[in-house]
Amino acid sequence: MGIFNIINQNWKFHYGDVPEADYMGYDDRAWKDVTLPHDWSVEYPFDKCHASGTGYLPGGTAWYRKHFILPDDIKGRRVRLTFDGVYKHSRVWINSNYLGGRAYGYAPFTFDISEFVRPGENVISVRVEHEQVADSRWFTGSGIYRDVSLEITEMSCFVKNGVFVTTKNVDETGNALLNIEFSTIDCDETEFILEDKDGNTVATVGGTGCGNVTVNVPYASLWSPDSPYMYNLICHAFNNGKMTDVITIPVGIRTICFDADKGFFLNGENMKLRGVCVHHDAGALGAAVPPAVWERRIRKFKDAGCNALRTAHNPPSATLLDLCDRMGLLVMDEAFDEWEGTKNKWWQGHNVYPPKKYGYAEDFPMWHKADLEAMVLRDRNHPSIILWSIGNEIDYPNDPYVTPLFDEVLGNNDNGKPREERRYDDKKPDANRLTTVAKELVDIVHNVDRTRPVLSAMSFPELSTRTGFADVLDVSGYNYRERFYEEDHKRFPDRVIFGSENGHDPSAWHAVRDNDYICGQFLWTGIDFLGECVGWPYRISQAGMLDLCAYEKPLYYRRKAMWTDAPFVKIAVSKGEKEKTGVWTDKFVYAGEDGEKMQVSCYTNAEKAELFLNGASLGEKETENYRATWEISFTKGTLTAKVSGAEDSLTTPGNAEIISILADKTEMKADSQDIIQAEIALLDKNGNIAAADDKIIYYQITGDAQILGIENGKPDDLTPYSEKHRQTHYGRAIVYIRAGATADAITLHAYTKDGLKARAEFISR
Repeated sequence: MGIFNIINQNWKFHYGDVPEADYMGYDDRAWKDVTLPHDWSVEYPFDKCHASGTGYLPGGTAWYRKHFILPDDIKGRRVRLTFDGVYKHSRVWINSNYLGGRAYGYAPFTFDISEFVRPGENVISVRVEHEQVADSRWFTGSGIYRDVSLEITEMSCFVKNGVFVTTKNVDETGNALLNIEFSTIDCDETEFILEDKDGNTVATVGGTGCGNVTVNVPYASLWSPDSPYMYNLICHAFNNGKMTDVITIPVGIRTICFDADKGFFLNGENMKLRGVCVHHDAGALGAAVPPAVWERRIRKFKDAGCNALRTAHNPPSATLLDLCDRMGLLVMDEAFDEWEGTKNKWWQGHNVYPPKKYGYAEDFPMWHKADLEAMVLRDRNHPSIILWSIGNEIDYPNDPYVTPLFDEVLGNNDNGKPREERRYDDKKPDANRLTTVAKELVDIVHNVDRTRPVLSAMSFPELSTRTGFADVLDVSGYNYRERFYEEDHKRFPDRVIFGSENGHDPSAWHAVRDNDYICGQFLWTGIDFLGECVGWPYRISQAGMLDLCAYEKPLYYRRKAMWTDAPFVKIAVSKGEKEKTGVWTDKFVYAGEDGEKMQVSCYTNAEKAELFLNGASLGEKETENYRATWEISFTKGTLTAKVSGAEDSLTTPGNAEIISILADKTEMKADSQDIIQAEIALLDKNGNIAAADDKIIYYQITGDAQILGIENGKPDDLTPYSEKHRQTHYGRAIVYIRAGATADAITLHAYTKDGLKARAEFISR
């Protein structure tokens, strides 16, 4: 029988190199106790000596060790150790035996450790090397920042990721036909039982040790973003009549189709992909993001009408994909940001020359096949995944690939690029090489999964449609190239085209909305992220429609107006500033000096909105691009916006007199993994969010729990994440609390030095 355990608890950690730590008998008792997932980068201060691209946080070299006990009968059984992601250049030992390593920080990898384990105590040692922090265009994190699992079976068992379930078709009566492809190690018989969400058996089929079987599912409940129904496939393996392994695979039944003229179809229904791109960090938590944090984000994405997500620009954690299955988000699963050519890596600010040239390119030639296969094999059973992306902006002009077809060219973010960097240089790699590599990568994916199309998110389609690069892809993703949609649809009438990365301007969405042949778009980005910042002291990119705390920006409500139908309106105010590309200055606070000129924006999906100040109408305005605006002189009081079926108000706040703590729940599991997300706000006496951010809030926790991180989303707040205090940003912050291993009463205390106090009570069970 199979035993599968997540082994995230009770690891030892040491920052710095300890060459002898691979030895099983090394004394690690003085090392720090940590719980995985763990990102050491966010435990250290921001420093200008690090790279702007990765958020001015450090890398380095560190070690992890874990002691664990195995039963007396472990010999003769198969034991597999899986890491879902270690950033980066990891090396792994078990009981002093070197197993191997992994260069790519985002690739899942597994070792069969059957030969090396023993009854009683065993020790895993992991060395992680991340010395060059200017190795990415966004924050990567450092360490074992995803789950680690231990799987114990008989020696005869299923191959790791060796069962693949696909929907062959769904007929007019709702009957579905599933195909199960499977591989085992020395098993002679298999059995597959499909259960509905209530545990009722729907179908049963048997098979040999390796092969394919089909399962008929009558009146199947189909998976979709609106109804993400999941079955479970219970897989049994036998050897000589004895059951030797059992695994459970969540299954979503759905069909997909991409059509060059009509776009995307899910379960036969035509729909537009309303997607967002996301990086993998959560601010104060770094890259070690608990599932509950992603769950809160996904709820907000969906509330804005989002139905799709792109994992920019690397394989995500398995837990994120599980949530997309369960909550209903379509996914573009992306493998790489660079291939053989190293992109510019900013370390003094975005587009500040000279760049550095570290990155995955140095590992790509040796590792790309293993890394790409690992992503597809791990992820291919997720019904949420509809697209495989083999790369992001690999064809970025002159970075480093060049072509004589364009003597001078700029990319999406090349403002300020020196002229010599914009010019054709025949001593740089030729862009035609990309076609050869792309074909190899597409073939690698097809060999593992032919049920989903393969794309690359192209930044330079005006070239890549001429070199053959686009020809070897199943579908074509265009980044910020809406102006080529119509032309290229005429040039390539059989080619599927869509926006794989797009700006927030409504015109980019209209290009999708108004053209049947465009499948959809993916916004850059759904949420702010660490890194890719303009320069010190800024630590984050502000491209998101949610800030780093997952609080809504005006961009969010404008997007909600584009993508949802239920009536709503939202007021935001700015003091004469104009919207900037990607970063809007409007905020949800009505405060100022008497007579001060202000712009009031109402974001709505209604055709008209009326604005009132202290009950007096300021007039009705027609909306333009989902927004109506008024220029007013500030007068203390209440602004109210009304549209048919909805209204919203903003009241001038007073001084901060209350600390509000609003938690997402009051109970946690005492498993060292569960978290509470406590939203913090400074309020006036009437409950309005205070206008000023002149107070620092200090936090303490009592009971068996810890403050995992404090975030405010303020782009230039360089308070070390290890501190237990932080200023609010527009009156708000968020505190992440993780449960300990024992049941306990937990209290979060929050206070300011001028006497404001609050506390919240929780229980871990």
